[in-house]
Amino acid sequence: MERPMPDVEGVSHRRVSARGMTFHVAEAGAGDDVVVLLHGFPQHWYEWRHLIPVLAADHRVVAIDLRGHGWSDAPERGYAKEEMAGDVLAVMDELGLERVKLAGHDWGGWIGFLLCLSAPERFERFLALNVVHPWPRFLTALPHLWRFWYQQVIMAPGLGYLGLRTGRFTRLLLRLGVHDRSVWDRTTLDHFTGAFAEPARARAGVRLYRTFTLHEFIPVVRGRYKRRRLTVPTRMVFGTRDAYLSHKVLGGYQAYADDLDIALVPDCGHFIADERPGVVAGHAKAFFA
Repeated sequence: MERPMPDVEGVSHRRVSARGMTFHVAEAGAGDDVVVLLHGFPQHWYEWRHLIPVLAADHRVVAIDLRGHGWSDAPERGYAKEEMAGDVLAVMDELGLERVKLAGHDWGGWIGFLLCLSAPERFERFLALNVVHPWPRFLTALPHLWRFWYQQVIMAPGLGYLGLRTGRFTRLLLRLGVHDRSVWDRTTLDHFTGAFAEPARARAGVRLYRTFTLHEFIPVVRGRYKRRRLTVPTRMVFGTRDAYLSHKVLGGYQAYADDLDIALVPDCGHFIADERPGVVAGHAKAFFA
């Protein structure tokens, strides 16, 4: 029996077949001015429940559940972030979306950067929320690597899988990831933790981080993306009380980006779209106007 879908007024849902998989897409609004939203971990399209109605007044909004998340398929393989970026392009192709505005948070933000670097002609503007850019300085980032402690838990054999399946660790991550924990109610937490109760999705969460740590992290810090230039106008919005990423590592992008600015949000944690929806909506409306 499929999990019940959270309800957001004005949002419709569809399944899109691409790359041999089925992806869930939440949509609202209408017109040719399209905004694609990419969620982070451990969330899904419902992360954007506050932003979708705001943007839908002037845009067609398409929120995609990434591979392994939400109501999209959770295959055994394919959790390299460049592969997941390919998923997004494939879904866009199936929907007939040639060029869009893009917003992403956490892993959705990282995948957004990869999309803008690999297919800049497909993206008009990019709003990145609480994510590091692809050109981190290793010595600057080194003192902050302790913040990745949770990744070691997720990757631990058996432990990470059980922590996600039972919802206990997922719930802990969500609570620690906001400065103001009153933003969470039980129903919202259940919508996010419930997805990983499915064995395939719990395994997908483990593989997401194992792939990053074992195959992606070292190439990134060694400069994998330093030969690529970001030409898509980009705004990064970052809560300064993020428990998992530090805003102090955001420097060093100037040599690699044509048009990138950073807005810091004080007293806000990692899950900025949940904790400061008005701030995020304000940036999105102004930047995508």
